[in-house]
Amino acid sequence: MRSEIWVLFLYVVGKSHASKLALSNIRIICEEHLAGQYTLEIVDLLEEPALAERDQIFAVPTLVRRQPGPTRKIIGDLSNHGKVIAGLGMIPGAAN
Repeated sequence: MRSEIWVLFLYVVGKSHASKLALSNIRIICEEHLAGQYTLEIVDLLEEPALAERDQIFAVPTLVRRQPGPTRKIIGDLSNHGKVIAGLGMIPGAAN
């Protein structure tokens, strides 16, 4: 079992279809693979546009994994769960 806490940020713009889909998908993925061991902050760039600079966000939705390091980003609605899991490194050695 993992001991580290995963720190994730999902950058969205309002309540668009893609934003809602990305949020739904990342919640499913996290509950299946990181239950109780993650934080997920939703950043709506309509409300806080200056925060896009913090993680150099150029497209939305974008998921940013800050911890465990190194930082990783995935752009899109996160509907391909296998690619998201590999891209985030949830499977040891899958995307290192």
